[in-house]
Amino acid sequence: MRKTAFIYPGQGAQHIGMGRDAAERYAASAKIFEEADAALGFGLTDLIFNGGEEELKITENTQPALLTVCVALTAPLVEAGIYPDAAAGLSIGEYAAHALAGTFAFEGAVKAVRTRGKLMQEATPPGVGGMAAIIGLGAEEAESCCREAAASPECAGLVVEPVNYNCPGQIVIAGHAKAVETACALCKKRGAKRALMLAVSAPFHSSLMSGAGEKFAAELAKLETGMMRIPVISNVTAEYVTCAEEAISLLARQAASPVKWEQGVRAMLAGGVGRFVEIGPGRTLAGFLKKIDESAEVINVSDAASVEAAIGLLNRADEIVKN
Repeated sequence: MRKTAFIYPGQGAQHIGMGRDAAERYAASAKIFEEADAALGFGLTDLIFNGGEEELKITENTQPALLTVCVALTAPLVEAGIYPDAAAGLSIGEYAAHALAGTFAFEGAVKAVRTRGKLMQEATPPGVGGMAAIIGLGAEEAESCCREAAASPECAGLVVEPVNYNCPGQIVIAGHAKAVETACALCKKRGAKRALMLAVSAPFHSSLMSGAGEKFAAELAKLETGMMRIPVISNVTAEYVTCAEEAISLLARQAASPVKWEQGVRAMLAGGVGRFVEIGPGRTLAGFLKKIDESAEVINVSDAASVEAAIGLLNRADEIVKN
């Protein structure tokens, strides 16, 4: 029998107004927004629904906002009796997967990820770090270009390394801005279709985030954990995690470790997952999935209408299996 996984997007998918119509239509969604405001002690909901894009882009706002919206969009599915066989999320999305799995409660997680965002933002001074998307080049070639750039005389002592393995032909690299720019030039020489510097505030998931990760480990240690109801793919190992204690340890490492998204998706496919429900703003993960395995079924849940459609689709699929 084909299994179903819920998957959650990472930073960059956010936009003002996300989740508003779901909160208006579903009491279960509205409750999550209320819990976020109470846990954080300020109006995160008002920022998400009515704030400015620039304020939402601030990392310590973006991360709790995305977590809240992803959990709020999931709540009506769970209330309707729809629950997946597994879950995964890209970077901050992994926290939504663990909230669903019962690794920790949402209220504790939303406070923790706000701290995570603040620590990651503060890990490098503005302008020091950078990230770039490498399109149309294999992972091994991109890795080689990073090593060559880091070893060059003009980048002596600087860091550049792959930080996101998104899908075939799409790698994100990060580190010191100069070294990232040098690696981009090398990638273009090696045949990359594009090498684009990204408009981000810090070199996320690079080793330059190690200090933030160490500080954040203390914050994660405060979370009250529970028994995991379903396995969650770790970004760090691209393998399933079934124990909360191990999950917390891996999440502490995640901030300064490459996100192995493609490898994690392949692990889910190998384990029998054939239906993926992308929950959250945008359709980025659906695009990645189709490049990893064109035959995988993807259902999008990003607003009230798609929540309703997904409930109908997944209930019908369940009835077909039962009959």
